[in-house]
Amino acid sequence: MTVRYSAPGRINLIGEHTDYNLGFALPIALPQRTVVTFTPEASDVIIVSSDRAEDAEHVPLGTTPGDITGWAGYVAGVIWALRQAGHPVPGGAMSITSDVEMGSGLSSSAALECAVLGAIASAAGAHDIDPIEQARLAQRAENDYVGAPTGLLDQLASLLAKPSTALLIDFRDLTVTAAPFNPGAQHIALLLIDSHARHRHAGGDYAARRASCERAAADLKASSLREVQDRGPSAITSVKDQVDARRARHVLTENQRVLDCVAALSNSDFAEAGRLFTASQASMRDDFEITTAHIDLIADTAKEAGALGARMTGGGFGGCVIALVPVDRVPAVDEAIRRALRDAGLPQPTITRTHAAAGAGPLTGSL
Repeated sequence: MTVRYSAPGRINLIGEHTDYNLGFALPIALPQRTVVTFTPEASDVIIVSSDRAEDAEHVPLGTTPGDITGWAGYVAGVIWALRQAGHPVPGGAMSITSDVEMGSGLSSSAALECAVLGAIASAAGAHDIDPIEQARLAQRAENDYVGAPTGLLDQLASLLAKPSTALLIDFRDLTVTAAPFNPGAQHIALLLIDSHARHRHAGGDYAARRASCERAAADLKASSLREVQDRGPSAITSVKDQVDARRARHVLTENQRVLDCVAALSNSDFAEAGRLFTASQASMRDDFEITTAHIDLIADTAKEAGALGARMTGGGFGGCVIALVPVDRVPAVDEAIRRALRDAGLPQPTITRTHAAAGAGPLTGSL
């Protein structure tokens, strides 16, 4: 029987590079989704086609890391992770469609992983894999098969999100708590501004930041930076390398901004949430050094044109900016950003109003 399963992209409202440091983050799912259609067959291979690739890929069920690269590596990684965990994986034919933009920091990879995992599990009748385990399997596909050292944020957001809701994720104990997020009810728009400057997580920059945080934690005689969260930013005085100290300061202050943002949203205080967005942007720019001049220009211009706050979202080095903007200021902010980028000789952005959408799940209805 053919099954169809979809999973969304995500944006992180606040809490960047905190997940692998066992801290806090606050993502939402996007309306954009990846859809997987899977027809199981009695074979030892899954033939995978994508609307973004000319040729289909043949993925043997016995695939191992290093066998398949490119976009199909994420599919192969899920197959491998499921089989490694002892879950059944049938052969068959799989097709993938998606409107989650690749390389823009919207977690197209996690959307693909979670949709593939859901489709295979549904086809195999493996309905007992709880969402946290699904997230771990999808993460393992990305970490150990593809080779991208990402945290668990993207997969949890894609799997567990709900409409008009942000997810407060505590990565130390993997608890997920719903937080209200419906700015439209207060005449506030959440703008998603795609810079069209692409990044690649499997490159060295992301891995270097992660290693820097691990060194800082080791200097502090902690297994992770979360262990010193209660000591606040002053804890970094014991970090030997000044760059590592700045990286740690970002993580510790960003964790606090996440908690403060949840408190602000619970009171529908979008002015305070915007202030925290802007503070997060400054920390990513100055301490973690993951923004770019292109991204900084977008965020700064949005704020100057009337946004309550703006920040890069995602792993960094390109991608998207999000901004909280009073609805009556949206046209002015839109025009100001386009004009600033045009004057700077940079590509025109794609600017859309977005909202918190539902997480992964099966699709029903006729094919």
